[in-house]
Amino acid sequence: MRGRSDERGRVLLDALLEGRQEPDLAARAASGLGLPEQGRYAVAVLREGGGGPPGTAVESDGLRFVRRRRGDREIVVVALGDRDPAVLTGLLARWCRGPGGIGPVVDGLAGLGAARRLAEVALLTCPPGTTGIVRLEERLPTALVVSQPELSALLVAKVLGPLLALDPADRALLVRTLDAWLECGGSAGRAAGRLYCHRNTVLNRLRRLERLTSRSLSRPREMAEMTLALDAFRLTTAPP
Repeated sequence: MRGRSDERGRVLLDALLEGRQEPDLAARAASGLGLPEQGRYAVAVLREGGGGPPGTAVESDGLRFVRRRRGDREIVVVALGDRDPAVLTGLLARWCRGPGGIGPVVDGLAGLGAARRLAEVALLTCPPGTTGIVRLEERLPTALVVSQPELSALLVAKVLGPLLALDPADRALLVRTLDAWLECGGSAGRAAGRLYCHRNTVLNRLRRLERLTSRSLSRPREMAEMTLALDAFRLTTAPP
């Protein structure tokens, strides 16, 4: 009887994660899973699942996790209570090195479908070959890019077109330089330390990039275009 009850709860949970809208679905799922119908929930989508049997409820650090397997991905529903969702990245990393995405917090089991879809978007912001668990709130500009693949391709072609025509090694060097400069808050000196080169070398590469793209990194709108185009390029291109 316990097995049948658990399976019924898992079926209802799958229906919620798919975004199905049925009368009393959330209430029936809450009863079958032993979870509150109302409360703060988060959903994570992991590209590589962790250890342990799927579909089981796990309690850790005062949180309850319910795990479901879907093909090559694992979906984790987390009953947060009053906890900060920021703690989830570290906790989930114990099971899975990533990549993985965490959607925004929703109120009640009825919101799990939307939370799962947005967690999928968060996962899409992880470039190929990378690891780590990311939260959608930390990747909103990039999430906008990956949510519109046709516009992303157009943005890359429009902004980085001349860059794409370069030799792959030359192109990768300029991309790494721009990425390092952005990660270092626009400091050429700090970027030089990260790239193991002279500060003037970084500045020369950035000026070359500006000439190729006909955009200036000193103009906020043009820099925003280049930053979003860089995100789109990294998310659709294997690492060099």
